[in-house]
Amino acid sequence: MKSLIAVFTFFVLALQGFAHCQIPCGVYTDDMRFTRIEEDLQTIEKAMAQIKELSAASSPDYATIVRWTSNKEIHAGSIQEIVSVYFMTQRIKPDAASYEDKLKLLHGMLISAMKCKQTLDPAHVAKTRELTARFYDLYFGKTKAADHAGHDHSGHDH
Repeated sequence: MKSLIAVFTFFVLALQGFAHCQIPCGVYTDDMRFTRIEEDLQTIEKAMAQIKELSAASSPDYATIVRWTSNKEIHAGSIQEIVSVYFMTQRIKPDAASYEDKLKLLHGMLISAMKCKQTLDPAHVAKTRELTARFYDLYFGKTKAADHAGHDHSGHDH
């Protein structure tokens, strides 16, 4: 019974942690989310390469392969969480310009991140990166390259 209570308490506390992000606090750091997605993609790329290298060894280190696989899945899940919890739930408004185009790109990012979890194919990382760049351009209304002037977009209503 005590373990059931402990598990229930853990889930309640975890849900409360997510709930803070879904109240209308007005604190949005859009640029940071794009940076986090890129960092996740870099980690996924490295994990894919490490898994392939370790698997090809004459005596594979299975424990390390499992750790890299788990890490790859965590970072792909992070992308999915940013896309669904941050952008789709909080930032993209149904009456916003290009709403359907934004949703299509975000959905593509979710699928591509899922494929990063499932495979060791770096083409899925490239696809996620390409979809993210296209979403960035649509979201901010300009290209990412043109936007590196250090502007904070946190006040924008997208």
